[in-house]
Amino acid sequence: MADPVTLASIILVAGLLMYALFGGADFGGGIWTALAFGPRAREQREALFNAIGPVWETNHVWLIFVVVTLFTAFPAGFGNLFVVLMTPLVLALVGINFRGAAFAFRHFGRESKRETPLSARVFEIASVLTPFTLGLAVSAAAAGRIVIAGCIPTENVSAWLNPFTILGGVVGMAICAYLAPVYMTVRVTGKLQEDFRKESLAAGLALGILTSLMIPLAHYQAPLFAKRLFNSWPMLFVMLAVLAGIVTETLLWLRRYFWAQLLAGATIVFTMAGFAAALHPDILIGQLTLRAAAAPYPTLVAFLAVLPIGALILVPSLFYLYWTFRGEPSSDLPP
Repeated sequence: MADPVTLASIILVAGLLMYALFGGADFGGGIWTALAFGPRAREQREALFNAIGPVWETNHVWLIFVVVTLFTAFPAGFGNLFVVLMTPLVLALVGINFRGAAFAFRHFGRESKRETPLSARVFEIASVLTPFTLGLAVSAAAAGRIVIAGCIPTENVSAWLNPFTILGGVVGMAICAYLAPVYMTVRVTGKLQEDFRKESLAAGLALGILTSLMIPLAHYQAPLFAKRLFNSWPMLFVMLAVLAGIVTETLLWLRRYFWAQLLAGATIVFTMAGFAAALHPDILIGQLTLRAAAAPYPTLVAFLAVLPIGALILVPSLFYLYWTFRGEPSSDLPP
């Protein structure tokens, strides 16, 4: 029988990956509504809002799944993380709520012909704030500055606010800003498609530069993480991420948009898998291992037994939703 701690940790990482791929693109749409420029800026924003509309609430199912998995399967990790990282996580929660409210008010304003610019600005700001603070929190787990001395620690600002975590927050934003325009290239046509293609190429280049900068910075700010990153499995994922990123840029250059979106997703999967492999076997690097943070064996077995039952209901529903609103050019948008 497979080790339940290992299985639970794989499920946790899988949930994070799904949130990055779907929720990340959702946040990226908000980022690009703020960054949209040129003669078709308004059309770009409309296309992004139309794409986000059917799935923006559903994407947060993956975040709920991650949180539930964390406090069920790794309660000690949940307790330590949510105490030390309370500030960035609360800011992320505030961003998610304000973003959802602003999106709903914007939609209501359009329907009632009383649209307010403030709702769009709040949506854009929250779309930037949330992935930044989530990236900040995730990077803090690998920075090695969270110290556990026999009990749940108190909040320490330097544990989550330092050059390594700040760059990690920017990388979180860059991941979101990378996925959104790539996904949009299969949803629009004509000049709008070219706009999103150019944004995708620029975002891919920016993400490559930022993730490359993380490695030398980690040597100074997170030495244990940097050391582990050069082990076989983490480095394999890093090299696969680089390869997938280069192939994605090539496909975008050649206007092979369907395959580009698949490879863009693979780029993010390999990037985050490399991070998780370097963090392993810890949940807080150098301080708390996954095994030490894990729930008792009966709890893990019960969690793993119930999970397939929930998945049997949830996964087909989500698949049907995503398939219904899959990437196809919209006839309602100008070319």
